[in-house]
Amino acid sequence: NRNLRIHLTAALAVIILGIFFRINKYEMSILGVVILLVISSEMINTAIEEMVNLITFEHKKEAKIAKDVAAGMVLIATLGSVIIGSIIFTPYIFKLF
Repeated sequence: NRNLRIHLTAALAVIILGIFFRINKYEMSILGVVILLVISSEMINTAIEEMVNLITFEHKKEAKIAKDVAAGMVLIATLGSVIIGSIIFTPYIFKLF
C-alpha cells in the first residue's frame, strides 16, 4: 500500500533525525510509540477498506462512513504524531542556530 510506504519512509526519517540530534531515550521511546500508532492505524485502515470492498461493490452510505472513519483515524494519529514530533525536535533544531 502506497500510504504505508509513505508512513514507513517518514518513520525512518524521524529515527535518523533522532539519532542525528542525539535525542534522549525517553524522547525516542515517545517517537517510537507514535510511529507504531500511525503505522498500526494505517494497517487497520487498509484492512477496513479491503473488508468493505469484499462485502459490497455498491456505493452504500454505510460503506463510505466506515472508510471515512478509518481514514480519519489515520489522519488524527498522523496529526498527533506531527505535533508530538514538533514538540520533541523544536528545541534541538533551535540549538543549531
